[in-house]
Amino acid sequence: MASFSTTLKTSWLLCLGLVILALLAPKQADAHMAMLYPTPRGGYGTKDFDGRIHVFIDYQGFKFPCGGYPKGPTTKLKAGQVVPVRFWTPELKNVHSLPKGKMSEARHGGGMCEFSLSYDGGKSFHVIGSYTKTCPDAFYEWPVKIPANVPSCTQPGKCLFSWSWTANLVPQYYHNCADVSIQGVKNGKLPTQMMKMFDFKAKGVKGGVTFPGDGKSHERGVGPSKAEIAKNTH
Repeated sequence: MASFSTTLKTSWLLCLGLVILALLAPKQADAHMAMLYPTPRGGYGTKDFDGRIHVFIDYQGFKFPCGGYPKGPTTKLKAGQVVPVRFWTPELKNVHSLPKGKMSEARHGGGMCEFSLSYDGGKSFHVIGSYTKTCPDAFYEWPVKIPANVPSCTQPGKCLFSWSWTANLVPQYYHNCADVSIQGVKNGKLPTQMMKMFDFKAKGVKGGVTFPGDGKSHERGVGPSKAEIAKNTH
């Protein structure tokens, strides 16, 4: 039979371990990335703001598409407009300007960000821009142009601006949707390239996928290159 002192020591070590886990767990989950602008469903500043919006698809029931969140506020956009996309992390203290000081953000080495439009409430997503290697990063804006020849979309709940991210250091897939209305052109067309989907449980979705990045796990990257900005805003 174990002595009282041994049992007490074991209990103390167990309690200490639980305390350490409790302190570490939020830090591991709280610094991930989410879209800040356009304002996504469940995003910062909305009435349905969920502090878990930054987690990856399939984590504790976080669903595809759009995290499973209900319709959010509508951002008005126009065909040909350049959208200054920004990202949010719980470490971001002032959402009204780009951060200047030090800030930890779980960028998972960067990877591939795609920006897409959906006109059917998330059944299909048409790619309008992408950034690779250094995306995402809350220290920068990531400009993306709404194609000049897209049709109008004004039906509430159907029109979405989407961000998706396939990380570099871990096989995780992040995805947010902003409700938008788009003033487009008559007889317009959506791009034919469809959004890539990886690393969550769904028919036809491949797992274990990562994309080349900059390798910076929690550090600020160099931001979007001039070449990629030009590509996404031409």
